[in-house]
Amino acid sequence: MKRTYRVVVAKPGLDGHDRGAKVIARTLRDAGFEVVYTGLHQTPEQIVEAVVQEDADALGLSLLSGAHLVLVPRIAELLRAHGRDDVVLVVGGIIPDADVARLEEIGVARVFTPGASLREIGTWLENTLDAHTITSS
Repeated sequence: MKRTYRVVVAKPGLDGHDRGAKVIARTLRDAGFEVVYTGLHQTPEQIVEAVVQEDADALGLSLLSGAHLVLVPRIAELLRAHGRDDVVLVVGGIIPDADVARLEEIGVARVFTPGASLREIGTWLENTLDAHTITSS
């Protein structure tokens, strides 16, 4: 890792299942990332405020509720409005294959669905942030 990266992990909307988000947060922390977990039932505005306040390098959204095509575009819009479209936006959870391309169109760098290994997620994020750091220097 080129430096310690700060990642905000968030659970947008009304979905109350946070075990996966907590596992990801712990895995990333154990891999050397600085992780801020926002907790359950966060609004897009609260999530983006956390990204701005924490000066995050990446934002990981965990969605199981089916509201990803409503919540993620709003979060991406707010990131742009706050001048933080440089944040690597990652989505994980129950995301139908048919929706992945739409999420990528709005700025999601990667979608991880059930079956993705924790090692794969951590390695991908580290490599992506390392590359992002080089190109933005």
